[in-house]
Amino acid sequence: MNFRLAIVPALLLVLGLALAGCTQPDSTSSGTPDTTPATMTAATTVATTPTSAFPPESATPEPTGTLPTYWSVNVQAASNGMAINPQIIMTFRGGQGLNLIPQILLRVTRSDGVVETGEMDPPFSMGQSVTFAATTGYQDRAEAWAITPQGDAVKILDQYVPFRSYNTG
Repeated sequence: MNFRLAIVPALLLVLGLALAGCTQPDSTSSGTPDTTPATMTAATTVATTPTSAFPPESATPEPTGTLPTYWSVNVQAASNGMAINPQIIMTFRGGQGLNLIPQILLRVTRSDGVVETGEMDPPFSMGQSVTFAATTGYQDRAEAWAITPQGDAVKILDQYVPFRSYNTG
């Protein structure tokens, strides 16, 4: 008899949890700001072919575009230099477009041919970063595009990120 009484609440609990998971609003479509701390790294997705949001790939770094001063933002790419777990860290460094740019698209093309993409979404903050897997070679390439309020993509970063670099001075 007690077994029957325990099954009904358990089934209601499972049904409630299933419905709660299905009714959550999509975080990418809501207008609420992201509440994750700036020190956390954003998720990246691995793609072997470029997505439609990214311009076509080229073999070598190309010149970057220039945003109007009131939209300017700065993204920096650097290697962690660790042979055990090499990573490229792309960090938001600010700019006057901090509150105007709706998105920054990121792409890392490793020397082994793997392409990883990611993005930074507002609210932007100094030090906000996205981490990508890297190789121990010197031909890993980092690219970043700022999406303007009109929806145009302007390349703001395109450079090789060496695994390690040494100052000889």
